[in-house]
Parts: sequence; structure tokens; C-alpha cells
Amino acid sequence: MSGHSKWSTIKHKKATQDARRASVFTKLGNMISISASEGGKDLETNFKLKMAVEKARSLNMPKDNIERAIKRGTGKLKNEDKIEEIIYEAYFSSESGQIAMLIKTVTDNKNRTVGEIRHILIKNSGKLVASGSVGYLFNTIGEIILEIDEQKIDEAELLVIEAGAEDIEKNKNTLIIYAKANNFQKVKENIEKNNFKVKSAELSFIANQKNKLTEEDENKYKNLLEILNENDDVVDIYDNRLLTRLH
Repeated sequence: MSGHSKWSTIKHKKATQDARRASVFTKLGNMISISASEGGKDLETNFKLKMAVEKARSLNMPKDNIERAIKRGTGKLKNEDKIEEIIYEAYFSSESGQIAMLIKTVTDNKNRTVGEIRHILIKNSGKLVASGSVGYLFNTIGEIILEIDEQKIDEAELLVIEAGAEDIEKNKNTLIIYAKANNFQKVKENIEKNNFKVKSAELSFIANQKNKLTEEDENKYKNLLEILNENDDVVDIYDNRLLTRLH
């Protein structure tokens, strides 16, 4: 019986991993489709699409999936519903304070998406708020994450500053680089000329001021983030926690 039990556990674990992998690919495909819809299928002229495809490739998304997502975005696939990017604004409330949230979604049915998100928030001490209620607390900025040999990170930091970075955060063998949104593409290209490995590059929302939760409230908030991220329509969440946001 113990062998059977172990096999069942392994099967369940693999099924869970496969489900998460499928969910990630769904989210990546949606981002590729919306990027292609907005700027066309040419990666050389559509920087947003190029970043989305690069992220998908880094996570081993199959080539056929990427090509299908591009075709969907450019209207080459018949009987496919139109998709759109919507950012919902919300608050998480707790005894130790409020956390402002921007929930980025890509959906082919906004009524379904807003209903699901509202339901999740209500059940987990959150609520949707009107557009503009939260957005003013954030700035749009380019965020580039590099993986670098820890011994070379100081040298890399100087080169990144020369490439046009506005700010940098260091964490062992990782550099998080921030650039102005209108200079983002140029900074990324300058960094790549120095043969750095770009783990990810995307436009992000950074809070002007950050709030800190108690450990108990932080755990409740993390639970909310996990549930939201399980929704296929949710592609990213930004907040004004003192800790770094969930990726």
C-alpha cells in the first residue's frame, strides 16, 4: 500500500505542476496576443511583443503556442473572441493598514473577469475601487532583471548606470534595474550590448510610498495574491507593500 500511496502523491504533484505550467502558458499567450493586437506581429518594431515573446521563450513555452498567440492577436485565427488588457484598482484592508493594488488582466470576457476578481477580493479582505482611486499612487517605469555572477556584480552595476539606468537594486547574483518608461528600450539594448543575461524586461508600476503590514496581515495578503494569481486572466499584480511585489 505504501508504494501505491507514494505513486498517487507523485501523480498528484505532477498534475499540479502541469496545471500551473498550463496556467503560465495561458497568461503568456494572452500577453503575446494583446501585444500583437496593439502593435502588430513584427518583433523588431513592436517592443512590447518582443519582450512578451522573450519572456515566453525563457520559460520554455512551445514555439507553436507563441505563433498561435501572435496570430490570435493579429486576427489571423477565426472564431476567436477579441481580447483586451484591463487594469483593475483595488485595496486590501487590515488592522495594520491598507495596501493599494493594481491588478493587470488580459481577457476575452471582461464581465467574467471583473466578477471573479471582485469575488476573490471580497472573500479575502479586499475590494475593487473606481479607476483613479489607486493609480495616482504609482509611477510607470521600465524594470529589467539581470542574472550576473556575484563576483562581477559591482562591475556590472557601473556598466548598467552608464547604460542609462535610473536606479538599481542588488540581491546576490541578481540586479533589478529601473529605467524611465520612455527610455526603457534604449537602456535594455545598451545592457544587452555588454552581453548581460536579461532574465526579464517589462514595464512595471512602482509605488510612490510603501506601507508595511504586520506578519499576520502580511500572510493574509500573500494568500490573497496566491488566489488572484491562480486566475488565468490575471497576468500581474502591483502593490505598495514595503516588501517586493509577487511575480
